[in-house]
Amino acid sequence: MPHLHVAAPDAADDPTLVLLTVKEAARRLSVGRTTCFALIRSGALESLTIGSLRRVPADAPAAYLARRRAEQQAA
Repeated sequence: MPHLHVAAPDAADDPTLVLLTVKEAARRLSVGRTTCFALIRSGALESLTIGSLRRVPADAPAAYLARRRAEQQAA
């Protein structure tokens, strides 16, 4: 009997998460990890540190996109 592999749910798509890794936030924004870190460094994307870990609040990617959309519509 063949083994069926059921993929685990992707953490980047888990709506119950409060904090995301930078990689998960980048996936939600459809950008690379390096670009996501650049957004964090510039202050455009909210993040915080917990110990030595960098985390992005789960609502921060959507807030970033809403600001960008508003800026583009105003231009």
